[in-house]
Amino acid sequence: MKGLEKYGILLSPTENEFENDGVFNPGIYQDGDTVHILYRAVQHGNFSTIGYAKTDGPYKIKERYNYPLITRDLDYEKHGVEDARITKIDDTYYILYTAYDGINTLGALATSKDLVHFEKQGIITPQVNYKEYENLVKCCDKKGLNPKYHHYFRLFAKIGLVDEKHRLLRDKDIVLFPKKINGKFAMLHRIWPGIQIVYFDDWKDLTKSFWEDYIKNLTDYIVLDPKGIFEVNYIGAGGPPIETEFGWLLIYHGVQETTKGRTYHAKAALLNIDKPEIEISRLPYPLFSPTKKWEKHGVVDNVVFPTGHAIFGDDLYVYYGAADTYTGVVKMSLNKLLQELRKQP
Repeated sequence: MKGLEKYGILLSPTENEFENDGVFNPGIYQDGDTVHILYRAVQHGNFSTIGYAKTDGPYKIKERYNYPLITRDLDYEKHGVEDARITKIDDTYYILYTAYDGINTLGALATSKDLVHFEKQGIITPQVNYKEYENLVKCCDKKGLNPKYHHYFRLFAKIGLVDEKHRLLRDKDIVLFPKKINGKFAMLHRIWPGIQIVYFDDWKDLTKSFWEDYIKNLTDYIVLDPKGIFEVNYIGAGGPPIETEFGWLLIYHGVQETTKGRTYHAKAALLNIDKPEIEISRLPYPLFSPTKKWEKHGVVDNVVFPTGHAIFGDDLYVYYGAADTYTGVVKMSLNKLLQELRKQP
């Protein structure tokens, strides 16, 4: 987007064992002039925890811990606590993250009152295997479900893994809206390849039977599906949606398939304020893309992966993972971005 300014690398790996391979995909919470950064810290062997830093203003680091803030404590996260997103509602911080046990990639929840002490609440996404998922989601085919929603079942069937009951539906990029909508929690998540929304009264509602009914009606909950060359492969939500007078501003990532492999772009869309499952518009081009050497070459090449934001006046700062190695930050005009989105059909 015109007028966007990249500020460069905000955080780099260190010699500390827990973050010697990468520091990226940061969860962000802004408190006045302070930006709290809960970043994915990766040590050699691809074991992830959550590291912590905070800023004075949008990008001046004033403190950074030399130890992980959230560690791998439970079996379902024994390989990784990854890609935290932070939302505060009332007096509670909700940290939604990807839990990786070496096979399964699921959404999990931790809560905190102070961003110092955390209580893990368990898995919050569907715990169904791919055969169960396929049987449930077939109900949506007559409603025009994107055929890609069957991709992983077909892939695993082809390579003989579909009968593995312990291989569960992959669900990640879990993001909570910053306020309740019509009295309910509203959460975005990603069952490949699109972004879906789920509403609920209490976290305890997210049972297996709840999710089974949900998957049977998945087309009712799809917010965005891939559209256009810059997100043709799949998409996923970034940070918590931003409430504006024109609707919810969602920064997300789109994955483009190229002859040289996948490229991750940052994208933007505007969603209906009362019914976010209704798309108002989206940019047909990337908000920003991998252009710098450190975005194009790293543990995973050609990746910009937005996961949080802060707003100072009209300046929107978007924080992102770069090449699965670094944390970067870009600045743009919030008003100009909204104007561009409102121009789209």
